[in-house]
Amino acid sequence: MSLQIQPFSPAIGARVSGVRLAGGIDDATRDALMAALLEHHVLFFEDQPITPPEQRDLARRFGELITHPIYPHAPGVPEIVVLDTSDDNPPDNDNWHTDVTFLAEPAMGAILSAQHLPPRGGDTLWASGIAAFEALSKPWQRMLCGLHAEHDILRSFPAWRFARTPEEKVRWEQARIDHPPRLHPVIRTHPVSGRQGLFVNEGFTARIVELTPTESDAVLRQLYAHIAKPEFTVRWRWKLGDIAFWDNRLTQHYATADYVPSRRVMHRATIKGDAPFYRA
Repeated sequence: MSLQIQPFSPAIGARVSGVRLAGGIDDATRDALMAALLEHHVLFFEDQPITPPEQRDLARRFGELITHPIYPHAPGVPEIVVLDTSDDNPPDNDNWHTDVTFLAEPAMGAILSAQHLPPRGGDTLWASGIAAFEALSKPWQRMLCGLHAEHDILRSFPAWRFARTPEEKVRWEQARIDHPPRLHPVIRTHPVSGRQGLFVNEGFTARIVELTPTESDAVLRQLYAHIAKPEFTVRWRWKLGDIAFWDNRLTQHYATADYVPSRRVMHRATIKGDAPFYRA
């Protein structure tokens, strides 16, 4: 197979063609995709229908998979999260977030496939934490380097939404016990490229522990507004069969919630990463 890669902007995003993902990929293709992922942070593939077992097997080519503690999964395939949202189950990903940063070792990446789409709307945006960090002034960069932030599962998975039935409450309580708040560096060093990037997100970051509450709130508000600037983002308008593959280590994403009451179903495989660190 011969990969063709079309970058979307200097900061983030590229369309990839010349590969079929569902049938399995060889080592050379895997390595080429990983190299493209490091450079562009999120890759988009069109016309790639895929079943849950095929998506699981594809994601396994890039590492061990994470089973989500709260979200439902595809029947018989616990590694595939089912994000099924509509008027009956409103979207909850319409904020800028990096997946599962409540873990000690958050996800390296994720592969998302479009299974059922609304007639209009439902786009997803991604932002580059690397581009956002590099655009900060040097005094801001120096202040942030070496700070640590607390990431809390309950910020995105509150009891009122995810513990409504006895069965849900048992699962939610176990997730809360298994996943206490974690500290991660505010500026993370990418473990492969060595580049620095913002590693705080609205979905899970509760506070910067070295600052007072007032200071922490002010700094986080500034950083959330900064990373969402259009210069650091790419927006994908989904078509049935599309797949996105992103580097979760220094990106954030936002699933727009403009399609309700229509239904949107996405399948996600989440690839385990390593413990975040900052290296000066």
